[in-house]
Amino acid sequence: MGTAGTKGVPRAEREQQILDIAGEQISRVGYAGLSPGSVATAAGVSKPMVFHYFRSKEGLYAACVERAADTVCGAIEPVFDGTPGIEMAEHTLEVVIAVLARRPHDWNVLLDRSYPPDGVAAEASHRAERRLAEQAYRGAAALLAERGITDPADLSALTDVWMGVVTALVNWWLRHPDESAEAMIARCTRLLGALF
Repeated sequence: MGTAGTKGVPRAEREQQILDIAGEQISRVGYAGLSPGSVATAAGVSKPMVFHYFRSKEGLYAACVERAADTVCGAIEPVFDGTPGIEMAEHTLEVVIAVLARRPHDWNVLLDRSYPPDGVAAEASHRAERRLAEQAYRGAAALLAERGITDPADLSALTDVWMGVVTALVNWWLRHPDESAEAMIARCTRLLGALF
């Protein structure tokens, strides 16, 4: 990978370039393989500059996780203003695929579990996990309420099922880079229709 070339680039833009490179690296090798030095080289900046911006490897990782969560969860949030039920599920998958089309590595950043057991990296990851789980819970609750189902165990089970379905579909899509976002959205709609 060549360097990004950041001379004269405003700090906010440079930070985004660094996060793009670090996020892509995390998506391949996780926290364990994240190298601030190689991120700096690819970004065309010094390693001390990366540490000046993000303080540490954990800080760089946490910033990537927070940005990915803001992107994905931020895209999902407006879906809750729409029609509950299968349409909400379809729309959720549509916005997730659409937002990941711009930065697909965000999904693997959110799913990485190779971070240390405590510290800023773990805290950022746990916040992101809770945010996604809370959205899945709200969507499952809306679907069950529409059908008059109130059993808390059903809600818990459906939340886990929904998170598994979304993860499986996104992971399948990421393993098939020749599949356009539009084609994957159509595939998700067909598959949800078949399931429900």
